[in-house]
Amino acid sequence: MTTVDLPLLPLGLGTDRSSERGVECPGDLPAVSDPDLVARARRAKERLGDKVFVLGHHYQRDEVIEFADVTGDSFKLARDAAARPEAEYIVFCGVHFMAESADILTAPEQKVVLPDLAAGCSMADMARLAQVEDTWDALTDAGIADVVVPVTYMNSSADIKAFCGRHDGAVCTSSNAQAAMEWAFEQKGPDTKVLFLPDQHLGRNTAVLDLGLSLEDCVVWNPLLPGGGLTGEQLRDAKVILWKGHCSVHGRFSLEVVEALRASIPDVRILVHPECRHEVVLAADLVGSTEFIINSVEAAPPGTSWAIGTELNLVKRLADAHPEQDIVFLDRTVCFCSTMNRIDLPHLVWALESLADGQLVNVIEVDPDTEHWAKVALQRMLDLPGKSHRD
Repeated sequence: MTTVDLPLLPLGLGTDRSSERGVECPGDLPAVSDPDLVARARRAKERLGDKVFVLGHHYQRDEVIEFADVTGDSFKLARDAAARPEAEYIVFCGVHFMAESADILTAPEQKVVLPDLAAGCSMADMARLAQVEDTWDALTDAGIADVVVPVTYMNSSADIKAFCGRHDGAVCTSSNAQAAMEWAFEQKGPDTKVLFLPDQHLGRNTAVLDLGLSLEDCVVWNPLLPGGGLTGEQLRDAKVILWKGHCSVHGRFSLEVVEALRASIPDVRILVHPECRHEVVLAADLVGSTEFIINSVEAAPPGTSWAIGTELNLVKRLADAHPEQDIVFLDRTVCFCSTMNRIDLPHLVWALESLADGQLVNVIEVDPDTEHWAKVALQRMLDLPGKSHRD
């Protein structure tokens, strides 16, 4: 996570009204170091032609999005790649778990490339397979494993998705977390419990605000503490066991800033992602996935004021695309997702030029057994009736 503290609130993002408030745009990244990089990227992409398909996640910087054939959330992009079997190379401008999903869904002969292997996800890294297996052993010792259904957020590694597949569980996105959790509670009788991985905030917000459970029905399992920091009695009494994980960007947004923005911008609408903390979601006007955030802004009438709680690259892009609206960032601090920003133009140029020269680099491959069980968990999500499968 990349942060820069700013003294002023609210934060304008290049809209007309922000300039009236005298707030400089905080969202600009430095210009690319080599002005020839854009031309090199274009030449390499032209050389590859239909052999390459470039995916750009919404949180990527503009210099990368410029070369994306499609943009979207992680699961949409993986499915878009699967729909392009003629593309030999899938260049995923996102993070590691997203590239894994693309490899799982694409044909074996297609190669998925991640321009920088260091582009991980702090949330996904908070749930390691060995930790989750130890947790399952503890649930077994507590006598409840046979009534626990694991549900993992899309923002998790392939082996965590596969763990859920092996243990009668499923994957979810932020759009269908409610449907996935409702499905899970139907699986093992009236005593069913849900183990929700790896984002405690999405799990808590879904359980309480969508399913009507209480905060007391939820406990937090901390994999760094013996027994998760919970007693056997607490586990047996709980309905939802939340993994102690979070998004390093969405977890920053605070009720304090929500209240300050409401006081400083008349009629501002607070629009946040459900990965935000519970008190922030409670204070928001609208809550939804990345696609929901984009669609809400696009559908709003001119003159609408927004404070948006999601990754800053996307917020800035929305502000640039909609100068007729007043769009600010829901934080005092400029906060990019540092791992997303590892995919910069130099890395993309290197990957494209290497592929154009016939050299495979940074290929992401999921082993067959993990792929099989991850697909099982993903298919259970896809079988949920009438629900969106967007992040």
